[in-house]
Amino acid sequence: MAVPGFTLGAFILLLLVSSVANYPNGKVTKSCHGMIPEHGHTPQSDPPWYISVSQMTFRPGEKIKVTLSGPLFKGFLLEARDENLTGPPIGSFTLIDSQVSQLLTCEDIQGSAVSHTSPSNKAEIEVYWNAPSSAPNHIKFLATVVEKYDIYWVKIPGPVISQPNVLPFTTPKATIAPMPTLPPVSHLTKSFNASDCGNKKFCIRSPLNCDPEKELACVFLSFTRDAKSVMVEMSGPSKGYLSFAFSHDQWMGDDDAYLCILEDQTVHIQPSHLTGRSHPVMDSRDPLEDMAWRLADGVMQCSFRRNITFPGVKNRFDLNASYYIFLADGAADHGRIHKHSQQPLITYDKYNVTGYPENIGGSHSLLILKVHGALMFVAWMTTVSVGVLIARFFKPVWLKALFGDAAWFQVHRMLMLTTSALTFIAFLLPFIYRGGWNWHAGYHPYLGCIVMILAVLQLLLAAFRPPLHDPRRQMFKWTHWSMGTAARIIAVATMFLGMDLPGLNLPGPWKTYAMIGFVAWHVGTEIVLEVHTYRLSRKDEILDDDRIQILQSLTTAEAEGYAFKKAVLAIYVCGNLTFLTMFLSAINHL
Repeated sequence: MAVPGFTLGAFILLLLVSSVANYPNGKVTKSCHGMIPEHGHTPQSDPPWYISVSQMTFRPGEKIKVTLSGPLFKGFLLEARDENLTGPPIGSFTLIDSQVSQLLTCEDIQGSAVSHTSPSNKAEIEVYWNAPSSAPNHIKFLATVVEKYDIYWVKIPGPVISQPNVLPFTTPKATIAPMPTLPPVSHLTKSFNASDCGNKKFCIRSPLNCDPEKELACVFLSFTRDAKSVMVEMSGPSKGYLSFAFSHDQWMGDDDAYLCILEDQTVHIQPSHLTGRSHPVMDSRDPLEDMAWRLADGVMQCSFRRNITFPGVKNRFDLNASYYIFLADGAADHGRIHKHSQQPLITYDKYNVTGYPENIGGSHSLLILKVHGALMFVAWMTTVSVGVLIARFFKPVWLKALFGDAAWFQVHRMLMLTTSALTFIAFLLPFIYRGGWNWHAGYHPYLGCIVMILAVLQLLLAAFRPPLHDPRRQMFKWTHWSMGTAARIIAVATMFLGMDLPGLNLPGPWKTYAMIGFVAWHVGTEIVLEVHTYRLSRKDEILDDDRIQILQSLTTAEAEGYAFKKAVLAIYVCGNLTFLTMFLSAINHL
């Protein structure tokens, strides 16, 4: 059992936090119409890239080679539009190199745009544009190019190509559109404090009752209402971003979210909305006022004001209602945020932050997932382990009848039925929580299903146990032992993997060492009892002429060792309960 525990490191590494980015695979159909990346930054001017074509005239059905080239870039979107740049994309494209470019379906027109396939650096893209039979007289090519997540150019103009014998295209007089102005942002001069929590402020804190002014590790979110608006303060240790969201449920998706993102020693405060388990979609900062931020001692703090209601503004929730509140943090790179490193802190219930000021906390793990983990720990660390030891080593010494059967068998059966019942209940809980299969949990659910199947098969096998002297009894014995041992080994592997999943995510590396310690404790106890059984059995050996030792079963020597076995079992149970208490306590404090 110790070896499978040791080899689990490879599986655990596979489940470490992964990052997410805005469409690194180029599936940018959401940006087809405006050709604007959903990155939440201001587009650059004076692009260093240019678009060239193989010919300046075209006829319907012809192919025109289009080239986008310039300095290295990561992403792009290329389209053909009519001369006024209005309406849907015109025509379709044919790829020259499908390794670096791909076709998109924009405005229900298949192949009407081209984008990147990966965020790898590229300097040139070549494609063919196919002129449709109903093409307008003039076609203009446009490209959006992304150099880095926060540096991009939108609708870079290319050449205008025309059909033969039409009036030449005249460029309309350029009108200089004013650059968008961002709301002013100031610097906070001092740290937030929790003195008005529950009095004037609605506060969410982790740990509960911590003070951001005195504790660097304090995660703090407060709402202070005035007549028509709410002042929001958020603080916590972070080297990338802090965020919170209002949600109608305890699931990520369709939420009103706000992020404070660190970039070049500056904090950008950004409203956004969530459309599912994906990167947030950045929104306009116009609804936010009085934005300010502060960085000190590894702690990020930001504040802003927003109206309680935004009639007609999409994605901004009415704060007169009650919502679950999420708090999360994670890494950021050039303004691009990555997946949060642990499950967000989620409030236990829905709250109205503009109502009566309260002082509340939350949990990084929902109660239903805590119960799932706790039941599995009880079943596969305690009841099954004690039950196995009793069946293996206490048959000769607990032969006294108890409710019609030997005492050892009744205790063993009770513990194994308890294990199966706890496993079945715990097995159902994630399905109830998710409403189906969890595709984001790695190998854990698959191994869990195997454990559940083996537990059920063990019960069925035990129900049809042959009589003691039946010829099939030996086959039953080995099958029962093999399936039980496999179930225990896989269960330990499953627990190793489950401890690092975001839904539970027990803190610190101690959990791995504690689980290895439990495995070593159980294996060590079995070795002690095996050696003890062997030494006692030698007292009643019968030696033949060739000095071959034949071990006798159920000897009186076994019975004489009852006191020692009882002491070992008591010590084992105490140690087992110590390990169990460590894990249950950690789950309770999530």
